[in-house]
Amino acid sequence: MTENQLATQSSPYLLQHKDNPVHWRPWGPAALEEARRQSKPILLSVGYAACHWCHVMAHESFEDPATAAVMNRLFVNIKVDREERPDIDQIYMSALHALGEQGGWPLTMFLTPDGEPIWGGTYFPRTARYGRPAFVSILEEIARVVREEPETISHNAGLLMQHLKAPQSDAARLTLDRDLLDRAAARLLGLIDREHGGIKGAPKFPQATLLDFLWRAGERTGDPAYRDAVLTTLRNICQGGIYDHLGGGFARYSVDDRWLVPHFEKMLYDNGQLVTLLTQAFIATGDRLFADRVAETIAWLAREMVTPEEAFAASIDADSEGHEGRFYVWTHDEIVDVVGEAEAVFFARAYGVYPDGNWEGVNILNRLGTTSLLTDADEARLAAARAKLLSRRDGRVRPATDDKVLADWNGLMIAALASAGATFQRFDWIAMADRAFAFITGPMARGDRLAHSWRDDKSVFPGLATDYADTITAALALHAATQEPHYLAEAEKLAATLRRHHWDDDAPGYFLSADDAEALIVRPRSATDEATPSANSVMAQNLVRLWHLTGNHAYRDDVDAIIEASAPAVAGNLFAATGMLSALDLRLNATDVVIVAPSGVSPSALVDTVRRHWTPNIILSVHAGAAGLSPSHPACGKTALDDKPTAYVCRGETCSLPITDPQALVALLRP
Repeated sequence: MTENQLATQSSPYLLQHKDNPVHWRPWGPAALEEARRQSKPILLSVGYAACHWCHVMAHESFEDPATAAVMNRLFVNIKVDREERPDIDQIYMSALHALGEQGGWPLTMFLTPDGEPIWGGTYFPRTARYGRPAFVSILEEIARVVREEPETISHNAGLLMQHLKAPQSDAARLTLDRDLLDRAAARLLGLIDREHGGIKGAPKFPQATLLDFLWRAGERTGDPAYRDAVLTTLRNICQGGIYDHLGGGFARYSVDDRWLVPHFEKMLYDNGQLVTLLTQAFIATGDRLFADRVAETIAWLAREMVTPEEAFAASIDADSEGHEGRFYVWTHDEIVDVVGEAEAVFFARAYGVYPDGNWEGVNILNRLGTTSLLTDADEARLAAARAKLLSRRDGRVRPATDDKVLADWNGLMIAALASAGATFQRFDWIAMADRAFAFITGPMARGDRLAHSWRDDKSVFPGLATDYADTITAALALHAATQEPHYLAEAEKLAATLRRHHWDDDAPGYFLSADDAEALIVRPRSATDEATPSANSVMAQNLVRLWHLTGNHAYRDDVDAIIEASAPAVAGNLFAATGMLSALDLRLNATDVVIVAPSGVSPSALVDTVRRHWTPNIILSVHAGAAGLSPSHPACGKTALDDKPTAYVCRGETCSLPITDPQALVALLRP
């Protein structure tokens, strides 16, 4: 059987390629066996549904019969959705990096019939340009080397496999303490663009884990430079073209250095992480800009991203009608036609709209002229114009939505909704989070095992370590927002399953894939972050919270082992290790807020005070009668004072005196 075999797949990305003349196969033992049977090398193409350059390469090469004929003659061709199979993507992206190439998608790798990497790259044009050789020339040369120089292939594959199997080096060790946190924060602060925010230069990515680490540095040190760096970044992101000012939600990144021109794809994980950061920024500043962007982004989520199962879709494409961003941009005349001449003048001034356009002859709506909002009356006037433009935009050809449900990305958004819902007293947001959580841990799961991806009644199973880590984060966020004990119980159950199937006894931490998953050429794991935080850095934070909430010292022992084992990764790449550094900050500086209320008395005044002054290191628990904590917890058995709801703020082994006055509590919540 040699024809294209993608028609039966559920992944929207794979289905985009089902009509290619390329004889694509999905990843699996059958595809590898076919390569061995034919003694052909494998061409592995990895991408995702919202990827612009994946579309470009598809249109140029994979839809071209002549190119496809060369691919079919020389290779067994395998297509992988990196969002469905991040384990495969991680392995071969690591191999590409070992070749000295910059990563990205589409990932184009050439493999032996056993799946060992030989050579690769990212996007290759059909004809030679951009300093890159023509794709067919690459295909023919790789096939020639395989045929005529088997010793070269064996040598390259051996070196790459040696790299992939190499354990983390113990050569670079660090003392993981507060001094390291402060030195790392100072170094990373030097990378920040103080005018526009984000990392200096272009392109600019939101870098949520970095921003979280810098925010924590500001909380820990009291140095306002850290907080200012994060707030400058968030304000520019909120006002830039990277934000969809009509429909809400943030694009993946900006191609320029001032957040004006987005790469228009919208990813669930970016928006989840940014909602969390914006909620924290609002708590600290009271700036309505942050509150508005949170509310607008969640409105976009509810309107465009909720699946029939009430979980959340993965992404929205950058392209429509064959052009990147066409759905989102405007001409000046279109805006005049929709809102009228007088309102168009006012709107154009606010949103940087010009008759000749601000990008390639059209306009990307933005408010980079100021990081502040206008008067309430002017903002209401702009909102009315935006509503008309959104209604007009809804009649355009929409970009495709990748509606598969990914457990880990859903976990990031569920946690964001829970935190935002608690902060803004939006119980409908918490309910939305709960419904998605119920699907991820219920119909999408199998017993106590999570799936990674679900669409059209088909799942990718078993789940990955990131699925458990982010779903546990979601459970803990829902527990913090509601104090419902079943969320904590679910977090403990998932943590036990994760440890049973993913724990690495040789180097403490979690393998990405389960012990009973399909065998790959190596079993991937990572202590460093990518666009989303690594399973190990997320779980390190989760374990700290579980230890504080339950008193189970096994959680403490595991987190200490994970942090210690991460030292080489931290030493090797501070920038990619900010998630683990944030976990270390939480481990050293966790603040337990224990509230005890007499039976039948609501502690809402104290709880609301904690929520209004929340910091990333707060761990909240609310108890009736007496603090039902582990005997080792310093607040164990604490009771209410004078029959009033009473708070105890605990750091390390020491708790404050009992506090019944909400104002007195405020002073103790900051480090």
